[in-house]
Amino acid sequence: KYCKKIVLFKRTKKPFVLRNILLAGFSTYPFVVTRNLPLGMKKSVQAELSRNHYDLIHAETFYMMPNIPETKTPIILAEQTIEYLGYQDYMKKANRLLRPILAIDIAKIKYWERYFWNKADKLITMSAEDKNFIEQELGKPLNISVVANGVDLDFFSQVKKDLPVDPTVLFVGTFKWLPNIEAVDEIVKKIWPQIREVLPTAKLKIVGFSPTAKIKSYASEPSIEVLGGIADIRNAFARAHVLLAPIRSGKGTRYKVLEAMITGTPVVATTLAAEGLDLKNGQNVLIADSSSGLAQSTIKLLKDKELQKQFAKAGEMIVKESYSWDTIAKELDKVYKEFKH
Repeated sequence: KYCKKIVLFKRTKKPFVLRNILLAGFSTYPFVVTRNLPLGMKKSVQAELSRNHYDLIHAETFYMMPNIPETKTPIILAEQTIEYLGYQDYMKKANRLLRPILAIDIAKIKYWERYFWNKADKLITMSAEDKNFIEQELGKPLNISVVANGVDLDFFSQVKKDLPVDPTVLFVGTFKWLPNIEAVDEIVKKIWPQIREVLPTAKLKIVGFSPTAKIKSYASEPSIEVLGGIADIRNAFARAHVLLAPIRSGKGTRYKVLEAMITGTPVVATTLAAEGLDLKNGQNVLIADSSSGLAQSTIKLLKDKELQKQFAKAGEMIVKESYSWDTIAKELDKVYKEFKH
């Protein structure tokens, strides 16, 4: 329907295989790049460019850029997040013996991320905050457009709320992204005990692909359920009173905040989790930046059904107005047309 040709390349099934480790250890590339260097991809892209005319190349995330050969075809680089920031925050909390190794890899990430920001003909960021951050980092203005994330209204609008009797809090996020692991750790260790003290029948559902052994172990607490990846994420939103998003590192905008809102699920988030979205604290989201503040905001929503309805309606409205795929596609199309000859 949308693509004239699709070619798939397999990366290694597991990230920490010898090939990826050796490439990261003995090349200038960081691990996040070597993990995403499928065999033969660069040659295939080069062959495709030599056989056919293309007006534009769209690269999604900086670590796909090494797969693109030298070319005169303009390149747009879309940055979903500022990658090295998430790893920097993780390093600060990592085992001291690992920190020197992580520091080297993060320095590589930062170098190549900045290199490809300069190399691309155009950058797309998810928020004005990310745009400003990149320009401050490089000390100069760049050709950057802001095109926010969006959601499939048709898909998520089909959700019919089926709320359980017990007040239920939901966390959603892939555990291949370090800030999500940190967020769940904070929920379980610092936020959840405060919520359970006030609402002893409350339940916490943790949803996301690739949960670590540590994340899975949290299910030993009777009030916590770790579901991992589920077939239809809409079912998780349908059964949740509140989405809790205590994200504290990384950049970009959060799909799950938008998905929660369009399904009528009120959101409690940190300032960073709501960054880049046109949300107003107290009107369509509750924002707090301390563990106790996040706990109190969640308790406030769980205890007040009318407030839940108010936030559900306000959240749905802003997503429909500003963050639908149709709206975002039009913005992206404007960027593409800048390169129309």
